[in-house]
Amino acid sequence: MTKIVVVDNHGQFTHLEQRALRDLGIETDLVDNETPPSAVDADGIVLSGGPDMEQIGESPAYLEADVPVLGICLGMQLMATELPGGSVGSGDYGGYADVSVDIIDEDDPLVGSLAPKTRVWASHADEVTSVPDGFERTATSDVCEIEAMSNREKDLYGVQWHPEVAHTERGEEVLQNFLEICTSP
Repeated sequence: MTKIVVVDNHGQFTHLEQRALRDLGIETDLVDNETPPSAVDADGIVLSGGPDMEQIGESPAYLEADVPVLGICLGMQLMATELPGGSVGSGDYGGYADVSVDIIDEDDPLVGSLAPKTRVWASHADEVTSVPDGFERTATSDVCEIEAMSNREKDLYGVQWHPEVAHTERGEEVLQNFLEICTSP
């Protein structure tokens, strides 16, 4: 059975992320964000959302694990700050809200199967302002230039929104797509 580890960055939706994966029949574990990657035995890793960059402390090198990684909200921002070429800045919209995103890469294995315009639940207090080297922007919106990003070669993916909440259209599909990425040869 496929196993996904959710790295807890102390966000309010972390347990929902784990629950949404379990509801898809995926074995999951929840580990604190200070757990060393060598202690994580999984087919994929989800870097959860969280309150903000300053509150999470040092983050182990999960991006160097030899498994696919999905960053959700703060998890995506961690990717951008830990990898060369990426950056994060303050967004214009801090509260969680309904956002219409445009999927701009129909071939992307994480978000390409979604409708060209998809409603999501997101916060933009902080957001990725430039994608790391080797990444492509895969979704955008009127309030955020980089709503999703992917590095297919390294199996690293990020979404600014929360696929685990009921307000996100086809959020379950994003998680299912990540599962398929984790089980692909």
